[in-house]
Amino acid sequence: MGAMSARPNTEAAARQAENTAAHRAGFACFVGRPNAGKSTLTNALVGQKVAITSNRPQTTRHTVRGIVHRDDAQLILVDTPGLHKPRTLLGERLNDIVRTTWAEVDVIGFCLPADQKLGPGDKFIVKELAGIKKTPKIAIITKTDLVDSKALAEQLLAVSALADELGFEWAEIVPVSAVTAEQEAGRNPSDKGGGGRGDGQVSLLSDLIAPLLPESPPLYPEGDLTDEPEMVMVAELIREAALEGVRDELPHSIAVVVEEMLPREDRPADKPLLDIHANVYIERPSQKGIIIGPKGKRLKDVGTKSRKHIEALLGTPVFLDLHVKVAKDWQRDPKQLRKLGF
Repeated sequence: MGAMSARPNTEAAARQAENTAAHRAGFACFVGRPNAGKSTLTNALVGQKVAITSNRPQTTRHTVRGIVHRDDAQLILVDTPGLHKPRTLLGERLNDIVRTTWAEVDVIGFCLPADQKLGPGDKFIVKELAGIKKTPKIAIITKTDLVDSKALAEQLLAVSALADELGFEWAEIVPVSAVTAEQEAGRNPSDKGGGGRGDGQVSLLSDLIAPLLPESPPLYPEGDLTDEPEMVMVAELIREAALEGVRDELPHSIAVVVEEMLPREDRPADKPLLDIHANVYIERPSQKGIIIGPKGKRLKDVGTKSRKHIEALLGTPVFLDLHVKVAKDWQRDPKQLRKLGF
């Protein structure tokens, strides 16, 4: 009897081993000049807002990872800042982060907006990519909803020709519209069929990246969407809200540090409240008025807007305490950069 019951278990174990062997998991990052649609693409693939998106360049500071869970693969997206010619110590550090990340990932996706000609910034990045021999590289033409098919075809040819010129080949060239996909709110990026044009495109991108990943069991538990510490994600959401509407200041002038996140004591179990204390750092006293606004209205709006996003992220009511502080020329001071998490 014992021997008979052992056999099916062995078969089940063999089947399970086969499934594990076929499963792939690994890291990918999207690169491209600032505002090439990298964060929007990350959010569309993961199906939830995890990387901050802004139409100002250089707003993603921390390496935000989005995790795409599929039956056959797990794709961990590492969102790097845009690579650019550095003007400050912070700029140099951001570029170092980019290159380090490129060296460590399994797939690199180069993002190029469909509505903008290949410029010197793009060529600078692709030239750097050409030097990374072993990593498969995918060219992703983003924002395809903004152009007609003729302009899109020209862009596909241009990106293909650039790789030829630099002596390498793209593993894939794929057009996507992440914005259309994001409007397909809540759909799982690995779902097939249904959905609009954009959702299909983003799902196709996930299909193309998955086979390029190494064979591996999942690296993160199902349900994880990001491995960023919650405090960092909360800081990013506050920073995104603080950037909105500040057109005359560089986004670099704002850094946010969450000092503490503590559950409010003496609250009934069914009515929890999380107290979050955060500082918004700027470089000069003259910027304080811009962030705070007339009679404190802007800062209040920043608090209201970011609190909604934070509550959605953490799934709990939040009391947000925001203070604006001046950290003089923090971008150029190594000690302050360290303190602010760079």
